[in-house]
Amino acid sequence: MAVTTAKEVFETELPNRFKAKPDIVAKINSTYKFVLDGDAGGTWIVDLTDGGKITAGEGTAACTITMKSADFVDMINGKLNAQMAFMSGKLKVAGDMGLALKLQSLFG
Repeated sequence: MAVTTAKEVFETELPNRFKAKPDIVAKINSTYKFVLDGDAGGTWIVDLTDGGKITAGEGTAACTITMKSADFVDMINGKLNAQMAFMSGKLKVAGDMGLALKLQSLFG
């Protein structure tokens, strides 16, 4: 079933993926900040250093992903390719680019 909001991704979809792919979570072992603009946007910290924990709000992270909330939902649902989003400027990365690439294994 496709997700409809960024909040749903962080409250339901990602925790389910953490449970389904604990080996990938352990391998990534870092922190991410997602800054999503637009309707139903917000800021979330995804901490993959201890099994996967998500908190809403500001914080520090090794890698920051910034994009529109609607584009993020399309990416999670497979309607928008992350690499194409980055190349077209829809997805911006600050910090460790290598960590951003590792996310593909969790989202894929």
